[in-house]
Amino acid sequence: MAENKEQPGKDFKFLVRIANTDLNGNQTALYALSKVKGVGIMYANAILGVLKMSKTEKIGNFTDAQIETIEKALSVPANHGIPEWMMNRRSDPETGLNRHIVTNDLIQVTDNDIKMLKKIKSYKGVRHMFGLTVRGQKTRSNFRKNKGKVRLGVTRKKAPSAAPAKK
Repeated sequence: MAENKEQPGKDFKFLVRIANTDLNGNQTALYALSKVKGVGIMYANAILGVLKMSKTEKIGNFTDAQIETIEKALSVPANHGIPEWMMNRRSDPETGLNRHIVTNDLIQVTDNDIKMLKKIKSYKGVRHMFGLTVRGQKTRSNFRKNKGKVRLGVTRKKAPSAAPAKK
């Protein structure tokens, strides 16, 4: 398949919309799909591998039917053969199902999880409440932005001002 690198074909799309995200049509399918929030390179590789689509072809060359199958695979990956361990929301606390969440739903679910941790006052929730690090990092020297405008370091004493001489 000899393609001209300078001129794209007449069916080429410079913008491809997948999962409410505009993707650059000039990127390869693997890296373009990783621009969708909640989809990394490994997950995009799995989706394209299961659907038997080219990972190196530019996503702007895909037909509308191929783009639609990619969207269906992103929304319900279990029906397309994606293993459970690749999903980002295994055994969801509300439903108990294994799901993969992308785009705005991912932001909303993460915020709800943090609110729930704060509500039950778990250790992680309390750390979130006070704006501290949550995952065990040391905070003595790093993360100063989280601690307010406290100065750290050596402070010098002010030099005494010359007092006027008495007559």
